[in-house]
Amino acid sequence: MRIEQLTFTRFIAAMSIVIFHYGKGSFLIDNEYVSFIFRQANVGVSYFFILSGFVMIVAYGNKGPVSFADYLRNRLARIYPVYLLALFLTFGIELLKNKVVIGNYVLNLLMLQSWVPAKALTTNGPGWSLSVELFFYALLPLLMNRVFSKTKLKFNAFWIVGFWLASQILFHLIVYEKLSVPLYRKSDILFNPIMHLNEFLTGNLAGLFFVSRLKNAQRNCLPAILAILFALVVLLKFPTGIDFHNGFLAVLFVPLIVFIAISNDLVTRTISGKNFVFLGEISFGIYILQSPVMKIFTIVEHQLGLQKHVDFTVLLLVRVTVLIAIAAVSYLYFEKPLRNKIKNAGKIQVLTSTKLPT
Repeated sequence: MRIEQLTFTRFIAAMSIVIFHYGKGSFLIDNEYVSFIFRQANVGVSYFFILSGFVMIVAYGNKGPVSFADYLRNRLARIYPVYLLALFLTFGIELLKNKVVIGNYVLNLLMLQSWVPAKALTTNGPGWSLSVELFFYALLPLLMNRVFSKTKLKFNAFWIVGFWLASQILFHLIVYEKLSVPLYRKSDILFNPIMHLNEFLTGNLAGLFFVSRLKNAQRNCLPAILAILFALVVLLKFPTGIDFHNGFLAVLFVPLIVFIAISNDLVTRTISGKNFVFLGEISFGIYILQSPVMKIFTIVEHQLGLQKHVDFTVLLLVRVTVLIAIAAVSYLYFEKPLRNKIKNAGKIQVLTSTKLPT
């Protein structure tokens, strides 16, 4: 089951993160009207984690027991090819600068960097979130087969909300240095997979609620969607002392995802169109390729002296446009074909290893 209108929201989240990383200095971003949004646009990663938890339940919730090997292969087929491409590009750039640290690449190849102190942002920085996602992928078959399929929605709501609350308290105690974790710095906690598990689980809970109560519901939820977006802007505009990096915004992102999923208003019907869905499909490429592509742009612009003669906003628009184009090409001619080959190879292996009844 696919909910196409949610796919485009991934593009919005990915682009907000790109602007968070590389938009500073542009008058389009650094102005009194929107700068407060883009300074905190890294909350898009939190949205990714929650949405991932939601769509995994929607996709697998009615399929019976989830095979760990098949599930993990299919998920890695989706993310690993372009993840590896980004690492390859980063390796080339660092090799030119004589900055290659082999140990960092080993951790990144194994997607373990977010577990190791001071290593989460090594090589391709945005890849830290894939280290976290791999942890989620490893847990989902266990959750589906042993927990969600055997317990009632109310029980799952109770323990997941409790885990979310405990995670928020623990995270803020660490962030505000009321509590320390051996071997880990405060900055390491921002990227640790365990500290982000609450986001995936709240997405799971939303998915369980959707599958059991709302999957056939269709109504105009645009007023509710706009109200949630307004509340999000207010939270970002006025500091509260709460750190949003660790899933606190699940209070808004969960209902936002659910309302978008069931809404049949004009806006959600529009973003369910083919072109918008395609932008959502390439959003992972945009996210994971942003760092090497922007590093290449910096090198080229420096060599040509463009930074001295061309307005930064123009350079930013060119960078973003090229990044989107590269992600589209990568998706069509690299990610998608390779993903299909990996999935088909798995299906062939299953068929050939299964004995037919005599």
